[in-house]
Amino acid sequence: MFTLKTIEEPVVIREGDSFKTVLSKYGALALDKQENLSELIGDVEGDLDLDEGIVTFGDVKLPIQVLGFYNDDLKQWSWAWDSENIFGAKLIDAACEMKQAGIDAGIPEFSSPIIQADFNACHTLAMATVGILDLGAYYAVNEDGLDIFVAIDSDEIPENNSVVKFKDTYYTFQKNFNVYPKIAFDAYTKLKGYKIKHHDDFDVAYLGESRLIAGYTQRGNLKTIQLLLEEE
Repeated sequence: MFTLKTIEEPVVIREGDSFKTVLSKYGALALDKQENLSELIGDVEGDLDLDEGIVTFGDVKLPIQVLGFYNDDLKQWSWAWDSENIFGAKLIDAACEMKQAGIDAGIPEFSSPIIQADFNACHTLAMATVGILDLGAYYAVNEDGLDIFVAIDSDEIPENNSVVKFKDTYYTFQKNFNVYPKIAFDAYTKLKGYKIKHHDDFDVAYLGESRLIAGYTQRGNLKTIQLLLEEE
């Protein structure tokens, strides 16, 4: 007797995905990375050096890519790929990758040079970029009245991969951002390298010997979340 093997679908951007869907897929991983950065730098404010292509937090120097900048007076986000004359070609590679992703999948938030947005929306654009390109984290620096968003192009930020953090990160993400919780749980689990099993109204993420169970309403919103640690 043969047993059918479940084929896990990879986390990818598909043609026709909305920005909300893409953020749902990649945003929790980005939030995870932001929390790692926060643990590293604490309350230290970053000093941006565009000539050297780094952001400095005290004694910590990290290489960056410029994603874009926000003008609060105009309520506009501008992608860095449209400002090569300002930032130079070497610092906009990540932004250019996002432009191409937007063109390929038909996502105007990535392929339009200027977007009407508020400051919070800029954070979601940066989060999506960090998650999709698997960069270290992102950071925003105010320079001459503009908020410049940079991605930290480094894998040297220490990671906290505890299962408790996984649970808390997912819960915070789906609660505070306009996303699809079920898609977010599936994608975050896979992107972190864990296995997941789907049921009609709940999913189970297998975090090593521990398990995280997410229950959903009929509309796909999170209803319950339970972490079963290995000793339990």
